[in-house]
Amino acid sequence: MQKIKSLMARQGLKSPQESMADLSPVENLRIPSKEELRELREQPIDPQAEQEIIDSIEEVYFSNDSFDMVQHELEKLPPELNLQELEEYRDKLKRQQAAELERVTALQTNLQLAAVICTNARRQLSVAKEGFTEASLGLLANQRRRHLLTGLLKSLRTIKTLVKLTHMEEDYPGAIQLCLECQKAASTFKHYSCIRTIIPLFLFFPPFPLTLALFSSLSSAYFWLQEQLDVALSKTCKHFDVSHYTKVQLAYTLLGKTQTAMDQLHMHFTQAIHNTVFQVVLGYVELCAGNADTKFQKMQYKDLCTHITLDSYIPCLTDLCKALWEVMLSYHRTMQWHEEHDKQETTPTPGKGFTCSSDELAVDRSYVKKKLEHGLTRIWQDVQLKVKAYILGTDMSNFKYDDFIVVLDVISRLMQVGEEFCGSKSEVLQESIKRQSVNYFKNYHRARLEELRMFLENETWELCPVKSNFNIAQLHEFKFMGQCRSPSVSPSRQAVSSTSPAQEELSLFQQYQREGNPFEMHMEHKEEETEDVLASNGYESDELEKSVYQDYDSDSDVPEELKQDYVDEQTGDAPLKSVPRETMRSKKKSDYNLNKTNAPILTNTTLNVIRLVGKYMQMMNILKPIAFDVIHCVSQLFDYYLYAVYTFFGRNDMYESSGLGLISSRLRTTLNRIQESLIDMEAVGENAGVHGPAEDRKEKVPSPHLSQLVVLTNSGTLYGLAQRVVATESLVFLAEQFESLQSHLDTMMPAAKKPFLQQFYSQTVSTASELRKPIYWIVAAKAIDYEQMLLMMAGVKWDIREIMSQHNVYVDVLLKEFEQFNKRLGEVSRHVRIPLPVSNVLWEHCIRLANRTLVEGYANVKKCSNEGRALMQLDFQQFLMKLEKLTDLRPIPDKEFVETYIKAYYLTENDMEQFIKNHREYSMKQLANLVNVCLGSHINKKARQKLLAAIDDIDRPKR
Repeated sequence: MQKIKSLMARQGLKSPQESMADLSPVENLRIPSKEELRELREQPIDPQAEQEIIDSIEEVYFSNDSFDMVQHELEKLPPELNLQELEEYRDKLKRQQAAELERVTALQTNLQLAAVICTNARRQLSVAKEGFTEASLGLLANQRRRHLLTGLLKSLRTIKTLVKLTHMEEDYPGAIQLCLECQKAASTFKHYSCIRTIIPLFLFFPPFPLTLALFSSLSSAYFWLQEQLDVALSKTCKHFDVSHYTKVQLAYTLLGKTQTAMDQLHMHFTQAIHNTVFQVVLGYVELCAGNADTKFQKMQYKDLCTHITLDSYIPCLTDLCKALWEVMLSYHRTMQWHEEHDKQETTPTPGKGFTCSSDELAVDRSYVKKKLEHGLTRIWQDVQLKVKAYILGTDMSNFKYDDFIVVLDVISRLMQVGEEFCGSKSEVLQESIKRQSVNYFKNYHRARLEELRMFLENETWELCPVKSNFNIAQLHEFKFMGQCRSPSVSPSRQAVSSTSPAQEELSLFQQYQREGNPFEMHMEHKEEETEDVLASNGYESDELEKSVYQDYDSDSDVPEELKQDYVDEQTGDAPLKSVPRETMRSKKKSDYNLNKTNAPILTNTTLNVIRLVGKYMQMMNILKPIAFDVIHCVSQLFDYYLYAVYTFFGRNDMYESSGLGLISSRLRTTLNRIQESLIDMEAVGENAGVHGPAEDRKEKVPSPHLSQLVVLTNSGTLYGLAQRVVATESLVFLAEQFESLQSHLDTMMPAAKKPFLQQFYSQTVSTASELRKPIYWIVAAKAIDYEQMLLMMAGVKWDIREIMSQHNVYVDVLLKEFEQFNKRLGEVSRHVRIPLPVSNVLWEHCIRLANRTLVEGYANVKKCSNEGRALMQLDFQQFLMKLEKLTDLRPIPDKEFVETYIKAYYLTENDMEQFIKNHREYSMKQLANLVNVCLGSHINKKARQKLLAAIDDIDRPKR
């Protein structure tokens, strides 16, 4: 209709009312003339053709008054214009326009006729008005109201359909906007009694989407739709979607319930945490139960955690952390959404029925910000309590080590998430995992000590062949040390940062904001456990080894080609520089192994101890609160190994009688401390009932026993020298590894406990090399027959009257003993490398014992002349000359000890008294012999008694 009126206005035509207003009373009654009617009838009109033309007009022309026909026609033109087509199209438009105009003209005529009829009808109605009663008019008014209400009902039904559609599309703001329009319509018709019954509901409840066909009143509709919006809000707690959350927040803003929405959101997050962990744990419990028993669903979460089996513990923990990560990530993204929208100046523009001042918006934003910040700590506290219940619900003391490390790794990663989430130190998680770790570690360490005892008692002390470049960093247990990360960061995260340096500065929420999960990393980055530390055989160059011993046994048997450059047949390396024979011989005398100088000496037990230390350090690296307990247990591993080596190879009652100070006071203190604190002597059957109660004995381990396969009494093997070397040098190697780990251990040790670590290194680790002296002294004491030498010396006549040019036979016998000892050393070194410090200690002990035997032999002399004293010097010089060819050890040990004693035969009475006071290294018997034999014929009895008394005064404090 509006379209027709617009067209009439363009043609200069007037409406029937306007035309009637312009007509005089006479003109109002004029009927068209016959000529006019004839012209209309004479025009050739084809109704069907005219209708087709009108139907061809596009519907868009009748859409609304603002339609731009010119623009529409121009847009329809093709890119390339054709004049003929344009003219044809123009003619078509003309025909359409003419047809429409003809209809308008006919309509105008009809309207004019209708106006005349209406005028006449009004005149008739005015007459009828006087004839009708007021009751008749009331009926007409009621009928009119009925028609209006019917139209309103139709409109409300239309609104219902629109609301239902928009609600299905989750267009919550659109649904609320329609509700506002519905409220406006209801206000418009509030004078009707049926509408008045609904208005109070609108005033009491905020406007909300109406679905009146489904509900009996607006109140029930309000509650139902609020429920739906609340459900939509709860969905964001697990899977945050920006578009979805934006719609929900805009809906709450239109309702004026921003603060209420935030309160509800936090309730939903709390509920989501509870439901998530319960469903995850319940799924694993029911899966492992293997039956359809539904009693688990009625259990409390804490009780449910106690039904997790050991096999499903780690998968369930991982899935639990993954699910909690999704909840925390959704909360993190929710905070990001609000931070970004707070920065924007634009605000929602609701309909006319909703207004909100800037002050109210500022209050809402401030409330939301504080609520979200406070919720961080609350959400994380809920997460900690749920995980704590899971951790403490299972006894982990029987877990495998690798499984327990995975648990620590997952919890460490979760604590890292908490620190990034709200800056928390996760005291609840730390305390719970510390309780489990201490409990687990005590049992684990106890089992490992028993295992170490078993290894030591079954150890045959054979060399474990490792490569010359072996390093503890090559072992998997120490891989974590090669990763440059803070000890508080879990190994799994390091796997990411080591492969992606660019991501080192990114937080976990930045790395996994779009996809992925940080708790999947420890599975994905588990490295294959392959190590390459063992050598293919004992020697890396067998040909050189053979040449060394051939040259050692007999220079004449050495082939010429072995004196020249050689090629390593196993590695195929290029020829090395020629090694002079003198250098080889020097090496042989000192190290007895030229090509394996750098190869570490260790046993399988040593390797196991090193691996254990690596595992302990892994645990300490992940969980720093138990660092001291772990380091204390690490020190016990070293203590027990040291004590075992000493017990097997170094314990001997002849130490004190030797007077050589083989065991230092520091070493003796260390051994006593280990025996008192770590060794359970009652288990051996000694001193039963003397030691502490059984509770204290739990912390102790029985003393180990040497395997029966290890023979230490065979002179052909130098009394088990190979086993002694392997045992002692493996201990020294272990001490060196501990030294290399000191800085790392120091960084993880609590400041208050660092003195313990320093004392452990200064008083225990550093004493490992001191065990060489007592252990190798036993070999040196038995390798050479010193008693035979004393017997032969006793048969020598020293009171001769002429100077001898030939030394005594006992010197040759002693040198032959040394040559035999040197040869057996070479034989042993074919199987086990004898390092230079070891060979030096062995030679030092042998030479020192030989020299002291010489002094003891000279002290047994009953009569001695000056010529006899010269013979002593000749014998000793001959011994030194030949001995220097057998060893590179310089200076010769105790050389002055013998020379000084021989020269003392020439001292006078006064000099002898001073000699006795200054040389307390000699025994009372040796000093008394000097007095009796050397000065016996030159001093009186009183002087002799005086000197002997001086000797007795010196010896008295020793008793």
